[in-house]
Amino acid sequence: MKYVLFDVDGTLIDAVSNQRRVWATWAVRYGLDADEVYQVALRTRPMETFAQVAADRDPSECLALLHELEDEDVRSGVYAAFDGASELLHGLPPAAWALVTSNYEHRVRDRFLRTGLPVPEVIVDAASVAEGKPSPVPYLQAAARLGAEPRDCLVIEDAPSGVRSGLRAGMTVWGVNSPAAVEGVHRHFAGLREAVPHILECVSDPRETATV
Repeated sequence: MKYVLFDVDGTLIDAVSNQRRVWATWAVRYGLDADEVYQVALRTRPMETFAQVAADRDPSECLALLHELEDEDVRSGVYAAFDGASELLHGLPPAAWALVTSNYEHRVRDRFLRTGLPVPEVIVDAASVAEGKPSPVPYLQAAARLGAEPRDCLVIEDAPSGVRSGLRAGMTVWGVNSPAAVEGVHRHFAGLREAVPHILECVSDPRETATV
């Protein structure tokens, strides 16, 4: 195993309270029940959420408001990296890892800056692909940009859609930050901290292996 591909929200960054607050504000703007909207948002992508909870509204308008609220939250919200994230990312060779997120790169960079996490050379975000998770496309693109074969990639995920994405890409998938294992993961850790030494163990610098 030479490369590690990380999901961001829920895997490296604890953003649950931020996501709940953003969706609650969004729901209030449309006169909807915040808890009901959030439960749908947890299981679906934004456009699918709008179709279920606000079918009578213009989806592009709904998305614009969501983006506005998310950008404001990045500027003013409180964020924290999961225990072990900093040690892990600083311990990996820069060319051996990437981020694969359903969010947008500018938000990821701001969150990493605020939490002290290093930013990798490769970030595959929502704007990078036509198909998001659970499609394999995001993880396959990250591997291609790293010059890696899918079989040489380890995916670190917390959510079912991300796990399916990594599995469909033909990669090894480890689950973190959940009390029970997500269906399909090859290995499960209740917290990221527990996974850190095992991730570092299985990664070698691709620049070094290329010269052997």
